[in-house]
Order: sequence, then structure tokens, then C-alpha cells
Amino acid sequence: MKALVIYNSKTGFTKRYAQWIGEDAGCECVDFKEGAKRNLSDYDAVVFGGWCMAGGITKVSWLKKRIPELSRAGKKIIVFAVGASPADSPDIPEGMRNNFSEEEWKSVKVFYCPGGLDYGRMNFMSRTLMGMLAKSLSKKKDATESDRKKAEMISRSYDISDRKYIAPIVSEIK
Repeated sequence: MKALVIYNSKTGFTKRYAQWIGEDAGCECVDFKEGAKRNLSDYDAVVFGGWCMAGGITKVSWLKKRIPELSRAGKKIIVFAVGASPADSPDIPEGMRNNFSEEEWKSVKVFYCPGGLDYGRMNFMSRTLMGMLAKSLSKKKDATESDRKKAEMISRSYDISDRKYIAPIVSEIK
């Protein structure tokens, strides 16, 4: 099966997952700028990876415009989203689902991969917004234990990525 992995990465977590997928599935892996120029009909499977921001998957709208054509042609369409939340976070399934219409959801296989935060690779605005979020969670009047843990977690850089999360994606490609 000829597959292409296209990824959009800001701080490196999505790129890492895309490269792992490319290696394990034996397929080509390119960044979004290169992938957006490709003729997707040349591939049996198109894998798109983006990072999560406020529940959305970055650049997924580009892929969504191509879903009808790819679906009609019988292509496999796979999306993986990389976020800062642990894999077992209860709001991930609904968050992933909310990125797609009912019709799109029928054509796409969607996976979540936990990544992390790298403040050293974020721009000033992103660092500032994350700092404000951490502070607001910790100072919240009715903060839950979950809020306090989240505030502590996002107050510094961390990496919870693991190659094990690509296994179902690679299986879907093959």
C-alpha cells in the first residue's frame, strides 16, 4: 500500500509521531508545506497529523476539503492529533469527534497521540497564553483537584509522547 504522511507541527511532537509512523509503516513522511502540493490521488492512504489547539486540529480544514474526493476514490483517510493531554483524558474522544461532520466522520479514522509542551519552542504569545491558563486554573475559586493537577502540569515543559501510540495508526495503514 502506498501511503503518505503529512504533518503540521509547531514544537516538534507531531513531527516526531509522523516520522515514527513513516518509519514503521514504510511510507513517505512530509511536512504540511510539501504535502499540500502533492497529488493525493497517487496514494492508497493519506495520513494527516496536526496538533491540538483549543479542541481543534490545526490545518485539518485543508484535509477536510479533500475528504469527499478521497473517499469516492476509495482511499484510506487517517488523521492523528497530537495534544498536551494524557491519552486517557476523558474529553479527548468528544474533542476529536467535534472536528468532523457526520459525513466526514464516516470516511476518516481518527487517533489521538499525547505529546506535551515545549516552552522553549513556543512563540511569545503561546507561552504567555499557556501561563495565563495555568495561573487561572490554579487561582480558580472552586478549583477541583483535576484543575490543580492540570495547572501544575502545564506550568512547565513536559514530554509524554510514546511510540506505542502509533501502533493502531500503522495497523490501519497496512
